[in-house]
Amino acid sequence: MIKRYPTKKIKVGNVEVGGDAPISVQSMTFSKTKDIEATVEQINRLHFAGADMVRVAVLDEEDAKALKTIKERTSLPLIADIHFNYKLGLMAAEVVDCLRINPGNIGSKDKIKAVVNACKERNIPIRIGVNSGSLEDHLENKYGQTPKAMVESALFHIKFLEDLDFTDIKVSLKASDIFRTVEAYRMLRPLVDYPFHLGVTEAGTKFHATIKSSIALGSLLLDGIGDTMRISITGELEEEIKVGKAILKDLGLIKDGLNIISCPTCGRIEVNLPKAVAEIEERTKHIKTPLNVSVMGCVVNAIGEAKEADVAIAYGKGSGLIMKKGEIIAKLPENELVDRFVLEVEKEAQKQESEG
Repeated sequence: MIKRYPTKKIKVGNVEVGGDAPISVQSMTFSKTKDIEATVEQINRLHFAGADMVRVAVLDEEDAKALKTIKERTSLPLIADIHFNYKLGLMAAEVVDCLRINPGNIGSKDKIKAVVNACKERNIPIRIGVNSGSLEDHLENKYGQTPKAMVESALFHIKFLEDLDFTDIKVSLKASDIFRTVEAYRMLRPLVDYPFHLGVTEAGTKFHATIKSSIALGSLLLDGIGDTMRISITGELEEEIKVGKAILKDLGLIKDGLNIISCPTCGRIEVNLPKAVAEIEERTKHIKTPLNVSVMGCVVNAIGEAKEADVAIAYGKGSGLIMKKGEIIAKLPENELVDRFVLEVEKEAQKQESEG
């Protein structure tokens, strides 16, 4: 069981972040926010993919003015991403559920203070988003684009907000590589009690981003670090949520749906196992009850794995076994196994749901 660092709890719309709240998964639209139809369509896609909240870029006044309509037409908590122009932050604060600002590029202290006061008035939180690529000049000159510089930047701006009596804060410390990202979060975690937003920025396309994010965020989550997260994948929306949820599920931090155990293919298997597993994944994706199920291509490991599975298939040559809790309940021809397996999984899910 992973023991999470105790952190302050804040609210982004109706979603709690930090404390004992579940770790939330979010994404960011890539449409121009002023294109209301496209932005609403992307937010709705994220909603149905299971996102807990969504961030949109606010680059100009047209984007800021579009926020009200977008907010009215969507249900996910809305976060405005603000860079360079503090006036856009003031406009966004009138509508959204949270602001993300990078203090290193937002401007003078007076400008940051104005944004903080606007958030105070509506009781909305601020994410201090520190990126290794946009640090304050004096910190980059002193330390380079290092975890030390990132932590110093975060601590400076946290204190600035605290001095303004503002503590509805979450913090991110993102770099484009695993090592600086993990080191920065680990360095800052013992120094503050604010919730952390995790992410590797500019992580790349789906393959590379999934690997980088799984290593970096998985390492931090195993340490008990992290309260909300984004998997940054170039050009992907639903996949960001899918990967994020999968990381949390495989770490045991959320219990949602099936944990499918399937063996790697080898010369012992007597069936087209990738096809069988793909069919089972598709036909059981509606099941949200947390169950362990096993789909094995031969009997060598199948019996042992089945002891830990709620429902299992052990394929043989032309036929196979269906097992529940390690007990054989049926021996069937190969072409009947998947249908019976799905039926037994559905029955087990219904049983566990009724029991509580």
